[in-house]
Amino acid sequence: MTDIPNPLSILVIDDEEIIREVIGQLLQREGYEVSTVTNGEEGLELAKGQSFDLVLLDLMLPGMGGMETLSEFVENYPETVVIMLTAYASIQTAVSATKKGAFDFVTKPFKNDELLLIIKNGLEKQKLVQENQQLKKTLRTQASFQNIIGKSEKMRQLFELVSQVGPRSTTVMITGETGTGKELIAKAIHNCSNRSDKTFLSVNSGTIPFDLIESELFGHVLGAFTGATRNKKGLFEVANGGTIFLDEIGNLPLEMQSKLLRVLQEKEFRQVGGVENIKVDVRIVAATNINLREAVKKGDFREDLYYRLSVITLSLPPLRERKEDIPLLAEHFISQFCAENTSEFCSLNQDALRALIEYDWPGNVRELENVMERSVILAPEDRIIRKELFPPESLGTYTKTSLFDLEKDGVSLKDLVSEFEKNLIVTALEKTNWNQKKAAGLLRMKATTLNEKVKRMNLKYP
Repeated sequence: MTDIPNPLSILVIDDEEIIREVIGQLLQREGYEVSTVTNGEEGLELAKGQSFDLVLLDLMLPGMGGMETLSEFVENYPETVVIMLTAYASIQTAVSATKKGAFDFVTKPFKNDELLLIIKNGLEKQKLVQENQQLKKTLRTQASFQNIIGKSEKMRQLFELVSQVGPRSTTVMITGETGTGKELIAKAIHNCSNRSDKTFLSVNSGTIPFDLIESELFGHVLGAFTGATRNKKGLFEVANGGTIFLDEIGNLPLEMQSKLLRVLQEKEFRQVGGVENIKVDVRIVAATNINLREAVKKGDFREDLYYRLSVITLSLPPLRERKEDIPLLAEHFISQFCAENTSEFCSLNQDALRALIEYDWPGNVRELENVMERSVILAPEDRIIRKELFPPESLGTYTKTSLFDLEKDGVSLKDLVSEFEKNLIVTALEKTNWNQKKAAGLLRMKATTLNEKVKRMNLKYP
């Protein structure tokens, strides 16, 4: 008897009792779980409540024929292997059955070894298909999150939700503060979906001029308005079959909200100046950094559109609520900008890392990215990023130290600012081998201004 630790289930559909008994006993001896029915209707009804790995299906059945039953199994249970049985074999019927999705064709009377071999081959094929599908899903998921860094519990929960939501076709609303990475999550949703090989378009609803929004989204025909010198496809038509990401959806004018609602409901739109409706299959992922419920109460956002867009809502945590991710993000950005600038890898010292973690990051991940880019550019020859490289006007590098010293002995704000300015200028000069013009460019100041500061601080090339 074959050793099958997790018995595979086989459904036998045949109107001959002796065939059902013979096959049932044969398969049970081989370790399979076997169910038998007399017609296609019973088989399909049984399959609704029980999953079968393989179906042995007689071609000539009373009521619903074997070919029709085959079509129903292929359509509704595509992962189930179907093998046809018949006493009236012909090349034509065999070809027809395989074209409809049958794995193979067995002629009655059959040899036991022959039947078992075909079943084994069918189940092995099923296993390979399932493993391939799982591999594709895993690779798709890994690719989806490759640019999203985080190991915190909140991010792990978010990744899980994206993996669940991605393969569905429903609309998704992403909420979160500015700079939290809403577009990256939208791309991850797209990459996890069956549309991953299609177009992904990102649209910032707040940056399109009011009088051009409809044309940008839905396109226009020649002569629709002054300046419409040709037919133009809108973004929805360009993204057909794929995903369109509508960022800052709360900025969309009310008139456009009603037209967007029509696209969601009817799956069609009309170009500006057009007379024909255009069918479209586009998944919509929207995002906002405002409270849309409050906007609905104020009359600034349609309630019906809000509910259509927020079937699934994903909330991105601000960086201050996932500080354990800051070291990972900082390292990621440092590696990225070092590679882009073809420079040696930089590292953070402990004081700098502590400063990053203690800061609340009102600009979220985007602000951290900007700070790391600046730090890589200004990093000294030893390639160590110190907190003195951080912009005090935004990061507040000295906040903790200054307040501590202030409580003890008091501090000189003027001296602290002067010290920071001097350190930053020296760093820029070292970075450019004391080329004042290039250093001024890094510091975003005039070369003459930098020259005056160098003289006043009595800075000299070592």
